[in-house]
Amino acid sequence: MRYFIEISYLGTNCHGWQSQPNAITIQEISENCLSKILDTPIKLVAAGRTDKGVHANQMFAHFDIRTKISEKDTFIHNANSFLPNEIVVKNLLLVNDNSHARFDAISRKYEYLISLEKNPFEINKVFYFKRNLDLESMNKCCEILMQYTDFKSFSKSKSDVKTYECNIFMAKWSFDKNRMVFTIKADRFLRNMVRAIVGTLIENGLGKISAKDFKSIIEKRDRQLAGFSVPAHGLYLKKIEYNWDNILIHEQKKV
Repeated sequence: MRYFIEISYLGTNCHGWQSQPNAITIQEISENCLSKILDTPIKLVAAGRTDKGVHANQMFAHFDIRTKISEKDTFIHNANSFLPNEIVVKNLLLVNDNSHARFDAISRKYEYLISLEKNPFEINKVFYFKRNLDLESMNKCCEILMQYTDFKSFSKSKSDVKTYECNIFMAKWSFDKNRMVFTIKADRFLRNMVRAIVGTLIENGLGKISAKDFKSIIEKRDRQLAGFSVPAHGLYLKKIEYNWDNILIHEQKKV
C-alpha cells in the first residue's frame, strides 16, 4: 500500500527537511514517529526539500506499508500525539502504487513574508526589514521574471542539477498592513531560488538596480550578479498541487 501524508511544520528548530548526519531534521523526526506508531520501518519521499529554518504550511510525502491503515483519524491522532508541537500531520491519503509525491506534483507555491514593523511575536517567522521598498517597481520585475525559464542566476552555486529550467506560473508582491508578501508559483524550484529572487527584488525596491539590470542578471546566468539571499525564516512552502483524479484510490477527500 502507498500513502500520501500531508504535513505542516515550523522549521525554526530543524536543519531542513532532508535527513542528514548529526542534525535534527523534519524527515528524521517524522519517520521515527511513523515507524513507532505503525510498528514497521517507514521511509518518506517528499515533494521537495526545504532548507534549514524554512517553514511549510503544506508538505506532502509518500510511504509504503504492507497492510492497509484502517483508521485514518486514529492514525492522525496518534501521529500528532508523538510529534513535537512544531510538526503536524493533517491528512492521510491512500494512493495508486506508482504515485510519487515529488514527480507527480504539478506545482509548488511559496510565500516570503517581510515585516516593516518590529514584532517580538514574529521572531523567526518573518523577515524584519525597516526600509521602504518600491512595490510597483518590484512587481514590474516580477513580470520580467515570468518571461524566462532559465534561472541559474538564482540557483545556489555548485548545485548538482541537470537543468536550471523552471516554469513560473505566477510571481507578485502584495501589501497588507505592515507586511509585504511575495508569492511565487512554479512547476519546480532550484535550491535557494526563491530567497535569491527575493533578495534581488529587494535590491530593485531600494533603487539599487533597475528593471533593465534585473533582466540582465537573469540573462547572464551568474549567481554572483544577483542579490543577497534573504533569511530562511521568512519563507513558507504554502501549497503543492496534484492531479488527484490520477492519484487517489476510491472516493477520498481531495486536498
